[in-house]
Amino acid sequence: MKRLTPYLLVLPGGLWLAVFLVVPMVFMASVSTQEGDLVNGFAQTFNVGVYGDVLGQYGTQFLRSAGYGLAATVLSILLAYPVAYWIAFRGGARKSTYLLLVLLPFFVSFVLRTVSWKFLLADDGILLAPLKSAGLLPGDFHVLQTTAAVIGGLVYNYLPFMILPIYVALERVDPRTVEAAQDLYASRREAFTRIVLPLSLPGVFAGVLMTFVPMTSDYVNAAILGGPENTMIGNIIQTEYLVNNDYPTAAALSFTLMAAMLVGIFTYARALGTENVLEAAAR
Repeated sequence: MKRLTPYLLVLPGGLWLAVFLVVPMVFMASVSTQEGDLVNGFAQTFNVGVYGDVLGQYGTQFLRSAGYGLAATVLSILLAYPVAYWIAFRGGARKSTYLLLVLLPFFVSFVLRTVSWKFLLADDGILLAPLKSAGLLPGDFHVLQTTAAVIGGLVYNYLPFMILPIYVALERVDPRTVEAAQDLYASRREAFTRIVLPLSLPGVFAGVLMTFVPMTSDYVNAAILGGPENTMIGNIIQTEYLVNNDYPTAAALSFTLMAAMLVGIFTYARALGTENVLEAAAR
C-alpha cells in the first residue's frame, strides 16, 4: 500500500488532466486534419496540408502576436520587478495590503477592464479631449487602434501575473545575505546584481511563462483596443471557430500556435539555464 500511495495521490490530478486536457487536444488534432463544412459535416481525410496553408496565410498574424507578447512581457518585467522588490523589502507589516491592491483589478471582469480603457483612451474621452481642447495635443491624435494601445492593454491585464512570482522569489531572499555582501565591501549595486537578482530569477522565469503564453494568444485586447492592422492570431482563431465555422482551420491554427510557443518556451528555458537558476534558488 505504501508503494501505491504516491500513485493514488497523483491519480485525481492525472485523471483531471487526461479528461479535460489530453482528450480535447486529441480531438482537436483529429479535427485539424478533417475536411468539410458545417452543413454537410466534416470527414477525416488526414489533410495535413492545412498546416502549411495556415502558416502561409496567417504568418503575419503569428509574427505580430509573438512580437506583441514579447514586447508586453519585457515591459511587464520592467514594471513588475521594482514593485515586487519594494513590497518584499520595504513593505513591512503592510505587505498583504499591497498585494491585495495588486490583485484588486482581478475583482472586475477581464473584458470590462479592457472596455474601460477603451472609454478612457477614446478620441473624445475624459483623458484626450481636455488635452486636445487645451491645444496640448493635435486634433487628429489618437491612441486606440494602435500597437501601443494593444501592448498597453496586455501589460495592464497581465501585470499581476508577473508581480506575484517575482515577489515570492524575492520574499525568500534572506536579508542577511545582502548584509553579508555589504560587510564584504560590496556596493548596493553589486549586492543586487550578484545576490538578489540571481536568487529572483526563478520568479522572473515563472512570471514570463505566466504572461507570455496568454499574451501571445490573447484576442480581447486586440479586438477592443486595436484595429484591423493589429489583428492577432487569437482573433483569427476566434473568427474561424465562431464566425466562419471552419473548425479544421481553427484547430490547425491553435495547434500551430501551441507548438510555436512550446518551442519558444523550451528555448527560453535552455538559454536561461533553468537548472542553474533553481540550484541558486535552493541555495
